[in-house]
Amino acid sequence: MTKNFVEELRWRGMLHDIMPGTEDILEKEMTSGYVGIDPTADSLHIGHLVGVMILCHMQQCGHRPVVLIGGATGMIGDPSGKSQERNLLDLETLRYNQKAIQTQLEKFLDFTSEAENKAVMVNNYDWMQNFSFLDFIREVGKHITVNYMMAKDSVKKRLAPDSGEGMSFTEFTYQLVQGYDFLHLYKTLNCKIQMGGSDQWGNITTGTELIRRVEGGNAFALTAPLIKKADGTKFGKTETGNIWLDPEKTSPYQFYQFWLNTADIDAESYIKIFSLKTRKEIEALIAEHQEAPHLRTLQRHLAEELTARVHSPADLLQAQKASEILFGKATETILREIDSNTLLQIFEGVPQFEVERSELAAGLDIVALLGESTGVFSSKGEARKMIQANGVSINKTKVGIDKVVGMADLLNDRYLLAQKGKKNYYLLIVN
Repeated sequence: MTKNFVEELRWRGMLHDIMPGTEDILEKEMTSGYVGIDPTADSLHIGHLVGVMILCHMQQCGHRPVVLIGGATGMIGDPSGKSQERNLLDLETLRYNQKAIQTQLEKFLDFTSEAENKAVMVNNYDWMQNFSFLDFIREVGKHITVNYMMAKDSVKKRLAPDSGEGMSFTEFTYQLVQGYDFLHLYKTLNCKIQMGGSDQWGNITTGTELIRRVEGGNAFALTAPLIKKADGTKFGKTETGNIWLDPEKTSPYQFYQFWLNTADIDAESYIKIFSLKTRKEIEALIAEHQEAPHLRTLQRHLAEELTARVHSPADLLQAQKASEILFGKATETILREIDSNTLLQIFEGVPQFEVERSELAAGLDIVALLGESTGVFSSKGEARKMIQANGVSINKTKVGIDKVVGMADLLNDRYLLAQKGKKNYYLLIVN
Protein backbone atom coordinates (compact mmCIF):
# COMPACT_ATOMS: atom_id res chain seq x y z
CA MET A 1 0.00 0.00 0.00
CA THR A 2 1.60 3.22 -1.16
CA LYS A 3 -0.83 5.69 0.42
CA ASN A 4 -2.92 5.92 3.58
CA PHE A 5 -6.53 5.74 2.37
CA VAL A 6 -8.11 7.72 5.22
CA GLU A 7 -5.43 10.40 5.05
CA GLU A 8 -5.96 10.62 1.28
CA LEU A 9 -9.67 11.28 1.82
CA ARG A 10 -8.98 13.68 4.68
CA TRP A 11 -6.75 16.12 2.77
CA ARG A 12 -9.09 15.98 -0.20
CA GLY A 13 -12.01 17.09 1.99
CA MET A 14 -13.80 13.79 1.39
CA LEU A 15 -14.12 12.61 5.00
CA HIS A 16 -17.18 13.48 7.09
CA ASP A 17 -17.71 10.71 9.67
CA ILE A 18 -15.55 7.71 10.46
CA MET A 19 -16.22 4.97 12.98
CA PRO A 20 -13.49 4.34 15.57
CA GLY A 21 -11.19 1.53 14.46
CA THR A 22 -11.71 2.08 10.73
CA GLU A 23 -8.29 3.60 10.17
CA ASP A 24 -6.63 0.86 12.21
CA ILE A 25 -8.08 -1.98 10.13
CA LEU A 26 -7.09 -0.21 6.90
CA GLU A 27 -3.50 0.16 8.10
CA LYS A 28 -3.37 -3.44 9.30
CA GLU A 29 -4.49 -5.32 6.16
CA MET A 30 -5.87 -5.13 2.65
CA THR A 31 -9.51 -4.40 3.36
CA SER A 32 -12.65 -4.67 1.25
CA GLY A 33 -15.06 -1.75 1.38
CA TYR A 34 -18.24 -1.07 -0.55
CA VAL A 35 -20.41 1.72 -1.84
CA GLY A 36 -24.01 1.10 -2.86
CA ILE A 37 -25.52 2.51 -6.05
CA ASP A 38 -29.22 2.16 -6.82
CA PRO A 39 -29.66 1.47 -10.55
CA THR A 40 -32.64 3.78 -10.95
CA ALA A 41 -31.30 5.09 -14.30
CA ASP A 42 -29.16 3.59 -17.06
CA SER A 43 -26.39 6.08 -16.34
CA LEU A 44 -24.56 7.56 -13.40
CA HIS A 45 -24.64 11.33 -13.01
CA ILE A 46 -21.92 13.45 -11.44
CA GLY A 47 -23.68 13.31 -8.09
CA HIS A 48 -22.52 9.66 -7.97
CA LEU A 49 -18.91 10.60 -8.62
CA VAL A 50 -17.99 11.25 -4.98
CA GLY A 51 -18.76 7.61 -4.11
CA VAL A 52 -16.99 6.45 -7.25
CA MET A 53 -13.90 8.51 -6.40
CA ILE A 54 -13.87 7.06 -2.86
CA LEU A 55 -13.72 3.58 -4.40
CA CYS A 56 -11.10 4.75 -6.88
CA HIS A 57 -8.83 6.09 -4.11
CA MET A 58 -9.45 2.95 -2.08
CA GLN A 59 -8.15 0.80 -4.92
CA GLN A 60 -5.18 3.07 -5.53
CA CYS A 61 -4.30 2.74 -1.84
CA GLY A 62 -4.14 -1.04 -2.17
CA HIS A 63 -7.58 -2.02 -0.85
CA ARG A 64 -10.41 -3.82 -2.66
CA PRO A 65 -13.40 -1.75 -3.80
CA VAL A 66 -16.79 -3.43 -3.96
CA VAL A 67 -19.66 -1.85 -5.91
CA LEU A 68 -23.07 -2.96 -4.72
CA ILE A 69 -25.77 -2.43 -7.32
CA GLY A 70 -29.07 -2.15 -5.47
CA GLY A 71 -31.30 -4.26 -7.67
CA ALA A 72 -33.43 -5.12 -4.63
CA THR A 73 -33.16 -1.83 -2.73
CA GLY A 74 -33.80 0.01 -6.01
CA MET A 75 -37.23 -1.59 -5.96
CA ILE A 76 -37.90 0.02 -2.57
CA GLY A 77 -36.30 3.45 -2.44
CA ASP A 78 -34.08 4.95 0.25
CA PRO A 79 -35.91 7.54 2.40
CA SER A 80 -32.69 9.35 3.38
CA GLY A 81 -32.88 13.01 2.42
CA LYS A 82 -36.10 12.53 0.45
CA SER A 83 -39.60 13.74 1.14
CA GLN A 84 -41.41 11.35 -1.20
CA GLU A 85 -41.26 7.67 -2.04
CA ARG A 86 -39.54 6.96 -5.35
CA ASN A 87 -41.03 5.10 -8.31
CA LEU A 88 -40.34 1.37 -8.26
CA LEU A 89 -38.62 -0.26 -11.24
CA ASP A 90 -39.07 -3.72 -12.75
CA LEU A 91 -36.30 -6.34 -12.82
CA GLU A 92 -35.58 -6.09 -16.55
CA THR A 93 -35.01 -2.33 -16.32
CA LEU A 94 -32.81 -2.71 -13.24
CA ARG A 95 -30.62 -5.35 -14.95
CA TYR A 96 -30.23 -3.16 -18.04
CA ASN A 97 -29.28 -0.20 -15.87
CA GLN A 98 -26.70 -2.28 -13.98
CA LYS A 99 -24.91 -3.27 -17.18
CA ALA A 100 -24.76 0.35 -18.37
CA ILE A 101 -23.45 1.54 -14.98
CA GLN A 102 -20.69 -1.10 -14.90
CA THR A 103 -19.44 0.08 -18.30
CA GLN A 104 -19.11 3.60 -16.90
CA LEU A 105 -17.42 2.42 -13.70
CA GLU A 106 -14.77 0.55 -15.69
CA LYS A 107 -13.31 3.94 -16.59
CA PHE A 108 -12.54 4.54 -12.91
CA LEU A 109 -11.98 1.08 -11.42
CA ASP A 110 -9.97 -2.00 -12.39
CA PHE A 111 -12.38 -4.94 -12.60
CA THR A 112 -10.37 -7.16 -14.94
CA SER A 113 -6.72 -7.45 -13.88
CA GLU A 114 -5.24 -10.28 -11.85
CA ALA A 115 -4.50 -7.92 -8.94
CA GLU A 116 -5.58 -9.12 -5.52
CA ASN A 117 -7.52 -5.89 -5.01
CA LYS A 118 -9.35 -5.80 -8.34
CA ALA A 119 -12.82 -4.32 -8.04
CA VAL A 120 -15.90 -6.49 -7.53
CA MET A 121 -19.48 -5.74 -8.55
CA VAL A 122 -22.45 -7.44 -6.91
CA ASN A 123 -26.22 -7.01 -7.07
CA ASN A 124 -28.25 -7.38 -3.89
CA TYR A 125 -31.20 -8.75 -5.89
CA ASP A 126 -29.17 -11.95 -6.29
CA TRP A 127 -29.40 -12.76 -2.58
CA MET A 128 -32.68 -11.00 -1.82
CA GLN A 129 -34.88 -12.44 -4.59
CA ASN A 130 -35.60 -15.74 -2.79
CA PHE A 131 -35.54 -14.31 0.73
CA SER A 132 -39.15 -14.61 1.94
CA PHE A 133 -40.71 -12.00 4.18
CA LEU A 134 -41.10 -14.50 7.00
CA ASP A 135 -37.45 -15.57 6.72
CA PHE A 136 -36.34 -11.95 6.69
CA ILE A 137 -38.20 -10.87 9.81
CA ARG A 138 -37.06 -14.03 11.62
CA GLU A 139 -33.38 -13.93 10.59
CA VAL A 140 -32.83 -10.17 10.41
CA GLY A 141 -35.71 -8.24 11.94
CA LYS A 142 -35.43 -9.85 15.37
CA HIS A 143 -31.90 -8.47 15.86
CA ILE A 144 -32.76 -4.76 15.50
CA THR A 145 -35.37 -3.07 17.72
CA VAL A 146 -37.98 -0.64 16.47
CA ASN A 147 -36.63 1.84 19.03
CA TYR A 148 -33.21 1.66 17.34
CA MET A 149 -34.72 2.18 13.88
CA MET A 150 -36.94 5.07 15.03
CA ALA A 151 -33.93 6.91 16.42
CA LYS A 152 -32.39 7.34 12.95
CA ASP A 153 -32.51 10.92 11.65
CA SER A 154 -33.82 9.80 8.24
CA VAL A 155 -36.81 8.20 9.97
CA LYS A 156 -37.43 10.98 12.52
CA LYS A 157 -37.53 13.65 9.82
CA ARG A 158 -40.16 11.77 7.83
CA LEU A 159 -42.29 11.10 10.92
CA ALA A 160 -42.20 14.70 12.14
CA PRO A 161 -45.67 16.36 12.26
CA ASP A 162 -44.76 18.89 9.57
CA SER A 163 -43.15 16.36 7.20
CA GLY A 164 -46.25 15.83 5.09
CA GLU A 165 -46.99 12.28 3.96
CA GLY A 166 -45.12 10.33 6.63
CA MET A 167 -43.31 7.09 5.74
CA SER A 168 -44.49 3.80 4.30
CA PHE A 169 -43.56 0.50 5.92
CA THR A 170 -41.60 -0.27 2.74
CA GLU A 171 -39.31 2.69 3.31
CA PHE A 172 -39.13 2.13 7.04
CA THR A 173 -37.61 -1.31 6.42
CA TYR A 174 -34.99 0.08 4.03
CA GLN A 175 -32.30 0.37 6.69
CA LEU A 176 -32.78 -3.31 7.60
CA VAL A 177 -32.43 -4.36 3.97
CA GLN A 178 -29.30 -2.22 3.55
CA GLY A 179 -28.01 -3.54 6.87
CA TYR A 180 -28.49 -7.10 5.64
CA ASP A 181 -26.51 -6.26 2.49
CA PHE A 182 -23.55 -5.33 4.70
CA LEU A 183 -23.97 -8.54 6.71
CA HIS A 184 -24.08 -10.62 3.51
CA LEU A 185 -20.96 -8.96 2.08
CA TYR A 186 -19.20 -9.33 5.44
CA LYS A 187 -19.87 -13.08 5.39
CA THR A 188 -19.24 -13.75 1.68
CA LEU A 189 -16.50 -11.26 0.72
CA ASN A 190 -15.03 -10.42 4.14
CA CYS A 191 -16.15 -6.85 3.42
CA LYS A 192 -15.55 -4.85 6.59
CA ILE A 193 -16.28 -1.23 5.59
CA GLN A 194 -19.32 0.46 4.10
CA MET A 195 -18.91 3.94 2.65
CA GLY A 196 -21.28 6.57 1.30
CA GLY A 197 -22.56 10.11 1.65
CA SER A 198 -23.07 11.61 5.10
CA ASP A 199 -26.84 11.17 4.71
CA GLN A 200 -26.22 7.40 4.71
CA TRP A 201 -24.63 7.28 8.17
CA GLY A 202 -27.79 5.95 9.83
CA ASN A 203 -28.27 3.16 7.29
CA ILE A 204 -24.58 2.22 7.36
CA THR A 205 -24.37 2.01 11.16
CA THR A 206 -27.45 -0.21 11.19
CA GLY A 207 -25.35 -2.62 9.13
CA THR A 208 -22.41 -2.49 11.54
CA GLU A 209 -24.79 -3.10 14.45
CA LEU A 210 -26.41 -6.05 12.68
CA ILE A 211 -22.99 -7.62 12.01
CA ARG A 212 -22.06 -7.17 15.66
CA ARG A 213 -25.28 -8.79 16.90
CA VAL A 214 -25.45 -11.64 14.37
CA GLU A 215 -21.79 -12.49 13.80
CA GLY A 216 -20.15 -10.94 16.82
CA GLY A 217 -17.74 -9.28 14.40
CA ASN A 218 -16.44 -5.77 13.92
CA ALA A 219 -17.45 -3.79 10.85
CA PHE A 220 -16.79 -0.15 10.13
CA ALA A 221 -18.27 2.94 8.51
CA LEU A 222 -16.93 5.93 6.65
CA THR A 223 -18.85 8.76 4.99
CA ALA A 224 -18.06 11.74 2.79
CA PRO A 225 -19.69 15.18 3.08
CA LEU A 226 -22.52 15.98 0.71
CA ILE A 227 -21.29 18.42 -1.89
CA LYS A 228 -23.04 21.75 -2.19
CA LYS A 229 -22.16 24.66 -4.42
CA ALA A 230 -21.01 27.88 -2.79
CA ASP A 231 -24.19 29.66 -3.91
CA GLY A 232 -26.32 27.08 -2.09
CA THR A 233 -27.67 25.33 -5.18
CA LYS A 234 -27.40 21.57 -5.62
CA PHE A 235 -24.16 20.22 -7.05
CA GLY A 236 -24.52 18.57 -10.44
CA LYS A 237 -27.86 20.19 -11.24
CA THR A 238 -28.34 22.69 -14.05
CA GLU A 239 -31.39 24.34 -15.58
CA THR A 240 -31.72 21.33 -17.86
CA GLY A 241 -31.33 18.77 -15.05
CA ASN A 242 -28.58 16.35 -14.03
CA ILE A 243 -25.14 16.20 -15.63
CA TRP A 244 -24.98 12.58 -16.75
CA LEU A 245 -21.98 10.43 -17.68
CA ASP A 246 -23.89 8.99 -20.66
CA PRO A 247 -23.06 11.08 -23.78
CA GLU A 248 -26.61 10.58 -25.06
CA LYS A 249 -27.99 12.30 -21.95
CA THR A 250 -25.27 14.94 -21.51
CA SER A 251 -22.95 15.49 -24.46
CA PRO A 252 -19.17 15.62 -23.94
CA TYR A 253 -19.34 19.33 -24.86
CA GLN A 254 -21.98 20.05 -22.19
CA PHE A 255 -20.05 17.91 -19.69
CA TYR A 256 -16.84 19.84 -20.45
CA GLN A 257 -18.64 23.17 -20.17
CA PHE A 258 -20.10 22.28 -16.77
CA TRP A 259 -16.64 21.93 -15.23
CA LEU A 260 -15.24 24.87 -17.18
CA ASN A 261 -17.97 27.14 -15.80
CA THR A 262 -17.43 26.13 -12.16
CA ALA A 263 -17.12 29.07 -9.75
CA ASP A 264 -13.59 29.72 -8.45
CA ILE A 265 -14.54 28.97 -4.84
CA ASP A 266 -16.04 25.61 -5.87
CA ALA A 267 -13.18 24.71 -8.21
CA GLU A 268 -10.70 24.55 -5.31
CA SER A 269 -12.72 21.85 -3.56
CA TYR A 270 -13.77 20.04 -6.75
CA ILE A 271 -10.19 19.59 -7.99
CA LYS A 272 -9.35 17.76 -4.74
CA ILE A 273 -12.44 15.57 -4.89
CA PHE A 274 -12.64 14.66 -8.56
CA SER A 275 -9.04 14.75 -9.79
CA LEU A 276 -6.56 11.91 -9.41
CA LYS A 277 -3.65 14.34 -9.39
CA THR A 278 -1.35 14.18 -6.38
CA ARG A 279 -1.52 16.55 -3.43
CA LYS A 280 1.62 18.31 -4.64
CA GLU A 281 0.21 18.76 -8.16
CA ILE A 282 -3.13 20.04 -6.89
CA GLU A 283 -1.59 22.50 -4.44
CA ALA A 284 0.59 23.85 -7.27
CA LEU A 285 -2.48 24.28 -9.49
CA ILE A 286 -4.40 26.09 -6.72
CA ALA A 287 -1.47 28.46 -6.19
CA GLU A 288 -1.23 29.09 -9.93
CA HIS A 289 -4.97 29.73 -10.12
CA GLN A 290 -4.90 32.20 -7.21
CA GLU A 291 -2.21 34.25 -8.95
CA ALA A 292 -4.28 34.63 -12.12
CA PRO A 293 -7.92 33.55 -11.54
CA HIS A 294 -9.01 34.94 -14.92
CA LEU A 295 -7.08 32.14 -16.65
CA ARG A 296 -9.35 29.58 -14.91
CA THR A 297 -6.52 27.12 -14.40
CA LEU A 298 -8.43 24.87 -11.99
CA GLN A 299 -11.56 24.75 -14.12
CA ARG A 300 -9.55 23.93 -17.24
CA HIS A 301 -7.69 21.06 -15.59
CA LEU A 302 -10.90 19.69 -14.07
CA ALA A 303 -12.74 19.85 -17.40
CA GLU A 304 -9.87 18.25 -19.31
CA GLU A 305 -9.20 15.40 -16.88
CA LEU A 306 -12.81 14.43 -16.31
CA THR A 307 -13.97 14.75 -19.92
CA ALA A 308 -11.07 12.59 -21.13
CA ARG A 309 -11.74 9.94 -18.45
CA VAL A 310 -15.53 9.82 -18.58
CA HIS A 311 -15.70 10.10 -22.37
CA SER A 312 -12.40 9.95 -24.32
CA PRO A 313 -9.42 12.11 -25.35
CA ALA A 314 -11.07 12.48 -28.78
CA ASP A 315 -14.28 13.77 -27.18
CA LEU A 316 -12.22 16.19 -25.10
CA LEU A 317 -10.57 17.55 -28.25
CA GLN A 318 -13.98 17.98 -29.90
CA ALA A 319 -15.28 19.82 -26.81
CA GLN A 320 -12.23 22.09 -26.76
CA LYS A 321 -12.68 22.95 -30.43
CA ALA A 322 -16.34 23.67 -29.83
CA SER A 323 -15.45 25.97 -26.93
CA GLU A 324 -12.99 27.89 -29.11
CA ILE A 325 -15.80 28.77 -31.51
CA LEU A 326 -17.66 30.79 -28.88
CA PHE A 327 -14.57 32.80 -28.01
CA GLY A 328 -13.85 33.79 -31.59
CA LYS A 329 -10.61 31.84 -31.97
CA ALA A 330 -11.88 29.10 -34.25
CA THR A 331 -11.43 28.90 -38.00
CA GLU A 332 -13.84 27.52 -40.58
CA THR A 333 -11.76 24.34 -40.61
CA ILE A 334 -12.47 23.75 -36.90
CA LEU A 335 -16.12 24.65 -37.36
CA ARG A 336 -16.46 21.97 -40.04
CA GLU A 337 -15.09 19.34 -37.66
CA ILE A 338 -17.94 19.87 -35.18
CA ASP A 339 -20.85 17.43 -35.39
CA SER A 340 -24.44 18.63 -35.73
CA ASN A 341 -25.50 17.94 -32.13
CA THR A 342 -22.56 19.85 -30.69
CA LEU A 343 -23.09 22.71 -33.13
CA LEU A 344 -26.71 23.06 -32.03
CA GLN A 345 -25.65 22.96 -28.36
CA ILE A 346 -23.02 25.66 -28.86
CA PHE A 347 -25.49 28.01 -30.46
CA GLU A 348 -28.53 27.10 -28.42
CA GLY A 349 -30.36 30.34 -27.73
CA VAL A 350 -28.92 32.37 -30.63
CA PRO A 351 -31.39 33.62 -33.26
CA GLN A 352 -32.19 31.00 -35.88
CA PHE A 353 -33.61 31.40 -39.35
CA GLU A 354 -34.78 28.81 -41.85
CA VAL A 355 -33.73 28.87 -45.49
CA GLU A 356 -35.19 26.77 -48.31
CA ARG A 357 -32.65 24.41 -49.85
CA SER A 358 -33.91 25.32 -53.33
CA GLU A 359 -32.77 28.93 -52.78
CA LEU A 360 -29.17 27.79 -52.36
CA ALA A 361 -29.14 25.22 -55.15
CA ALA A 362 -28.15 27.75 -57.79
CA GLY A 363 -26.29 30.02 -55.37
CA LEU A 364 -27.69 32.96 -53.39
CA ASP A 365 -26.23 36.44 -53.18
CA ILE A 366 -24.94 37.14 -49.64
CA VAL A 367 -26.84 40.44 -49.41
CA ALA A 368 -30.10 38.76 -50.41
CA LEU A 369 -29.49 35.89 -47.99
CA LEU A 370 -28.86 38.08 -44.93
CA GLY A 371 -31.09 41.03 -45.74
CA GLU A 372 -34.04 39.40 -47.48
CA SER A 373 -34.27 35.59 -47.11
CA THR A 374 -33.49 35.81 -43.38
CA GLY A 375 -33.75 38.46 -40.68
CA VAL A 376 -30.06 38.73 -39.88
CA PHE A 377 -30.31 42.33 -41.15
CA SER A 378 -33.46 44.41 -41.35
CA SER A 379 -32.77 45.32 -44.99
CA LYS A 380 -30.49 44.58 -47.91
CA GLY A 381 -29.06 48.08 -47.58
CA GLU A 382 -28.01 47.48 -43.97
CA ALA A 383 -26.51 44.12 -44.92
CA ARG A 384 -24.56 45.63 -47.82
CA LYS A 385 -23.19 48.41 -45.64
CA MET A 386 -21.85 46.09 -42.91
CA ILE A 387 -20.43 43.59 -45.41
CA GLN A 388 -18.55 46.39 -47.13
CA ALA A 389 -17.20 47.42 -43.71
CA ASN A 390 -15.73 43.90 -43.35
CA GLY A 391 -18.04 43.17 -40.43
CA VAL A 392 -19.74 39.97 -41.60
CA SER A 393 -18.58 36.35 -41.54
CA ILE A 394 -20.08 33.13 -42.82
CA ASN A 395 -18.79 30.02 -41.03
CA LYS A 396 -16.06 32.09 -39.35
CA THR A 397 -14.73 33.40 -42.67
CA LYS A 398 -15.07 37.10 -43.60
CA VAL A 399 -17.15 37.62 -46.73
CA GLY A 400 -17.17 40.34 -49.34
CA ILE A 401 -20.05 41.95 -51.20
CA ASP A 402 -19.61 39.56 -54.15
CA LYS A 403 -19.97 36.38 -52.08
CA VAL A 404 -22.45 33.84 -53.45
CA VAL A 405 -23.58 31.26 -50.89
CA GLY A 406 -24.12 27.73 -52.18
CA MET A 407 -24.45 24.14 -51.07
CA ALA A 408 -20.71 23.78 -50.57
CA ASP A 409 -20.87 26.36 -47.77
CA LEU A 410 -23.20 24.25 -45.62
CA LEU A 411 -21.94 22.78 -42.34
CA ASN A 412 -23.01 19.15 -41.97
CA ASP A 413 -25.05 19.66 -45.16
CA ARG A 414 -27.58 21.76 -43.26
CA TYR A 415 -26.26 24.79 -41.38
CA LEU A 416 -24.71 28.19 -42.01
CA LEU A 417 -23.23 30.25 -39.21
CA ALA A 418 -23.63 33.96 -39.85
CA GLN A 419 -21.83 36.48 -37.67
CA LYS A 420 -21.99 40.24 -37.63
CA GLY A 421 -19.42 41.99 -35.52
CA LYS A 422 -17.61 39.92 -32.87
CA LYS A 423 -20.46 38.62 -30.74
CA ASN A 424 -23.66 38.50 -32.78
CA TYR A 425 -24.25 34.97 -34.08
CA TYR A 426 -27.12 33.65 -36.21
CA LEU A 427 -27.71 30.03 -37.14
CA LEU A 428 -29.25 29.51 -40.56
CA ILE A 429 -30.94 26.13 -40.93
CA VAL A 430 -31.44 24.88 -44.46
CA ASN A 431 -34.51 22.69 -45.02
